[in-house]
Amino acid sequence: MKLSIKVLGAVAVLLLAAACSSTPGPEGATASVAPGTPGHFQQVAGDRVFFETDQSTLTPDGRATLDKQVAWLKQYGDRYQTFMIEGHADERGTREYNLALGERRANTVRTYLASQGISAAKLKTISYGKERPEVVGSDEGAWSRNRRAVTVLQ
Repeated sequence: MKLSIKVLGAVAVLLLAAACSSTPGPEGATASVAPGTPGHFQQVAGDRVFFETDQSTLTPDGRATLDKQVAWLKQYGDRYQTFMIEGHADERGTREYNLALGERRANTVRTYLASQGISAAKLKTISYGKERPEVVGSDEGAWSRNRRAVTVLQ
């Protein structure tokens, strides 16, 4: 009797663990994220573009991410009123310099998306400069994650 209760308990734990996991679908999406949602946008297209130090020009990886965003926005973008593009910078430099750099980064993304057919009227920008780091730290790993533009669906 004690053995069967232990076995049943172990089976219940395994079933619970299996129910909590999600199965990857096409392009890395998980079954638990509904198409057209912000989570789906993040998983399928990616919501952020990274920049080199003191730069606001797109890298090839950045353009590839934006191309995925364009495809996603053309399919699901009518569900949202605006697409806010947040410009960010790493901690180095003055507050004023980083606000201006974040603005240039956000505008670069806005210009690219608009040039690919996304309604410019729906594209808004804001710069947070170094005020909202994604990663706190004073090394290249942290700085590289903070030099970004993030597209937020609203």
